[in-house]
Formats: sequence, structure tokens, C-alpha cells
Amino acid sequence: MLSLRQLKYFAAAAELGRVSEAAVQLNISQSAVTTAIRELEDMLGQPLFDRTPRGVDLTDAGRRFLSHAYAVLSAADEALRMPREAARVSGLLSIAATYTVLGYFLPHHLQRFTQRFPEIDVKVQELQREAVEEGLLTGRHDMGVLLTANVTNSEITRETFFGSQRRLWVCAQHPLISQPEVTLEHVAAEPYIMLTVDEAAYSSLRYWSQTPYQPRIRLRTSSVEAVRSMVANGLGVAILSDMVYRPWSLEGRRIETITLKERVPRMDVGLAWKAGVEHSPAMQAFRSYFKQLYMEPAAGASRSRA
Repeated sequence: MLSLRQLKYFAAAAELGRVSEAAVQLNISQSAVTTAIRELEDMLGQPLFDRTPRGVDLTDAGRRFLSHAYAVLSAADEALRMPREAARVSGLLSIAATYTVLGYFLPHHLQRFTQRFPEIDVKVQELQREAVEEGLLTGRHDMGVLLTANVTNSEITRETFFGSQRRLWVCAQHPLISQPEVTLEHVAAEPYIMLTVDEAAYSSLRYWSQTPYQPRIRLRTSSVEAVRSMVANGLGVAILSDMVYRPWSLEGRRIETITLKERVPRMDVGLAWKAGVEHSPAMQAFRSYFKQLYMEPAAGASRSRA
């Protein structure tokens, strides 16, 4: 029978990428995490992780199951906290979010947050990262939800709560799929589709600059769907995060992912606010929502990466 314990252990391993680290975080034995994952895989009849010398990587089935696991854990956590939230929080909450976060991460959480706190009036605006920072400093917005590694202003406090692994995207039957391991040297030999939105090109070049290689860029585009279509049609490869990954292009062509040998930095998502600002009850509730879901042991995931 499916249990919350199994889901918590699975989610921790998925977030941390190593069963051993999940065990340390959860303060349990490594064998307990391994057993819970195997029990889930037996129930589902398919593997949730690919085991590698570097740890564990989610399979396609694992990625789909993780979203369901988070939903169940969140619902359970919400049910346990309901008595403590009997005194309803009210007020106005102004949120600024960047393109990727708003398109691929935030809507589900906004729905759950407004359901939990119906008397908080949430206003959301999509902005570029620089405008988010400026809005926080001037008080136009209470909080930002963005890629925290991109924040540059020292007057902005940031808190990372979710890390999405970056992998290589290739078309179905791409020759690199059959390679025992794939490196950035292999990627450098391929035509590369560079996403530019949300400073993705800058983030990409940060880790490329630490190698003797450079991507052979065929196209720069701000459209994730354009990247998806170009890759699916065999016109190039891309390195993007699991958060924006979908296995099919708009034309119905398959996209596969490959975990690179090098440790490519994860795409970190989190909150930002003006340093030293006093949090209103609505801001406290918004921050607590994400901390409970991603950073407390009950949610099964608690690591942020720069």
C-alpha cells in the first residue's frame, strides 16, 4: 500500500540526487530510502530512477510521479496545518515573477496558495529580473519569484527552495543517446540551440566558460517552444532544466534527455524581497507556503543549490 513515508523518501532522493544525502537529510538509514523507492517501483511496475556512479537521476516516469508525490505530500501537510490556520490571514500581496517561473512553475502554487488563504488578494506581474529587483527596492512589489542565482543586487534577500536539474536535450535516435557517457566536449561538436529568455544564455555561458569548449550556436531564441521544435526535428541540441522539459514538440516529435558527465548547475527557483523589510502577514504566509512544501522534512525536499 502506498504510504506518505515512501513518497517523502522518494521526493528527497529526487531533489538531492543521491540516496545517501536523502538519508542524511531525513535522519534515517540509506537502506530505508532504497527500500521505499524499490517498493514504489514495484507498485508502479517501472523504474523511477536511473542509477549512476554520481547518484540517481529521475526517469521520465519518475518526473511524472514526482509531481503527483508533491501534490499528495502538500495536501497531507495542508490537512495537518488547517487547525493552526483557523485565524485567516488577509491583505494584499504583490508578486513579481520572471518569465520561466511564471510559465512553468508558479500557476499551480498560486492556485493552492489562494485556496489555502482565500482572503489574501494576490496580484502577479511578469517582469524581467532587473525590473523585479527594482520593484522590490522601490516597494512596488512585496516579493519576487525568480531564478535566484541571477539576482545581483546586494540589497535583495533571496531564498532558494527548489532546484531543477539541467540536462542535454536531443531528438529521438540521436547518436549521443547510445554513448556510455556524454560530456560538454560531445555537445560542443553539435549545433546548439541557445535559449535567451530569463538570462538563460548568460547562465549557460557561465558553466561553459569553465571548460575549454564553447557551444556551436545555430539559433538564439527567447521561445522555449522554438527550442523544443528545433531539437525534436534534429536541428540541434540544448541544455535546459527539467522544469521546462516536455517529451514532445508541438509537431508531436519526441525529445530525449541525457544527463551529462559534468555537473551542470541546477536552475534554482526561490523568493526574493528587499533586505530588512518587515514582512506583512500575507508575505509571511506566502514564504511559509514554500518553506513547508520544499524546505521542511515533512515535504521531503530541502536543498537549494547555487
